[in-house]
Amino acid sequence: MLKKSLPPLAHRLRPRDLSEFVGQRHLLGEKGFIGMMLARGHLDSMVFWGPPGCGKTTLANLLAGAVAADFHRLSAVTAGVADIRKIAKTGRENREKGQRTVLFLDEIHRFNKAQQDFLLAPVEEGALILLGATTENPSFSIITPLLSRVRVAVLKALSIEMSLELLRKAVLRLADDYGRGVTVADGVLERIAVFAEGDARRGLNLLETAFINLDPERCQLREEDLKPLLTGRGLAYDRDGEEHFNQISAFIKSMRAGDPDAALYWLGRMLISGEEPLYLARRMIRFASEDIGNAAPQALQLAINARQAYETLGSPEGELALYQVAAYLATAPKSDAVYLAMKRVIKEIKKSGNQPVPLQVRNAPTGLLRELGYGSGYVNPHRDKINPGLIVALPEKLVGLSFYQPSENGYEATVNQRLREREQLLRQLRSAAVPKPASASGSKS
Repeated sequence: MLKKSLPPLAHRLRPRDLSEFVGQRHLLGEKGFIGMMLARGHLDSMVFWGPPGCGKTTLANLLAGAVAADFHRLSAVTAGVADIRKIAKTGRENREKGQRTVLFLDEIHRFNKAQQDFLLAPVEEGALILLGATTENPSFSIITPLLSRVRVAVLKALSIEMSLELLRKAVLRLADDYGRGVTVADGVLERIAVFAEGDARRGLNLLETAFINLDPERCQLREEDLKPLLTGRGLAYDRDGEEHFNQISAFIKSMRAGDPDAALYWLGRMLISGEEPLYLARRMIRFASEDIGNAAPQALQLAINARQAYETLGSPEGELALYQVAAYLATAPKSDAVYLAMKRVIKEIKKSGNQPVPLQVRNAPTGLLRELGYGSGYVNPHRDKINPGLIVALPEKLVGLSFYQPSENGYEATVNQRLREREQLLRQLRSAAVPKPASASGSKS
């Protein structure tokens, strides 16, 4: 018999104490920092950072109960400073009576800087034990002063085994709640656990929906009953959040490592998740200069061409050009010599400041400037194939510094050979230009 107005299964299955809590043993076990705190009867302010459905809200409730604290819950989506002020006042009153006060602030990353600032005083003075929950990287979403007052607890998505443990309990609970004995065929719970991807709420909701929709004449839940429900799996991605930075990093490092399969996979993941294709094109243009450089000079032009191709064709046709150039960049010879040269140049300029241009390579458009020595001794390499090595173009104090140090990869091996030949010619010309000292026998007293 169907019982109406039941809360969601995930809520009905919430554990009553920490012994029933599934997962996060790295935090709650004997060697986990939360477990060690509780063993001393202590509870610090914390921010729970983890994916959806890993138990952040449930854990906050259980921790407050474990230390017999006055528990308050707010969502940063709807709460404001007035709500914090009210609970902080209660916290100060509780402290005078020797009772601890826990504020669980869900979606804490939704609070702006001013709202987060308001949490500092009550947390600092111990009026509130703050337990925040977020799916966003606290390093980006929470102000530094607040981070210094809390501990960040990183929660993990549930493993397949942990999800199965919850789902088995859920089958028994469903039978009791709905007064209907239903068995589950082999492989069904495993299929749900895989689809849930560590999100307990998603898995339990799917199981309950399948249970409710099961034909009343049937007493077994089968994989075929899941097929209409296994749709719309969302990819974890936020164009301004943690997964954006993780995945673009994986994409760049896959190309840098010379792995075209990984590069194409991460490119596809981001495109399917809704990333702006032109952003990815721009990153590949940067990669062509930073990580390939003159080892394969055509890489830059190909990356620019891919961007132009996408602008011409749009999605989805233009995305093929992005895949094409990603595969090329991943397999091209690599060199960051130009990138490192740029950094050396900038560092030296900041160090040595405004060094004068050597007279030899200054522009000399007037007679006065020529009389002052501008352009004196300059050799045009188009006219003289031997003496260009004597041109001194670096400021005097910087002569001898080497900024560009090409690799032996791709075209840069040719560049290296040319530079070695130039250096050899330079040594010969300088040696010939140095006058030989007079011999002792030919000297006059």
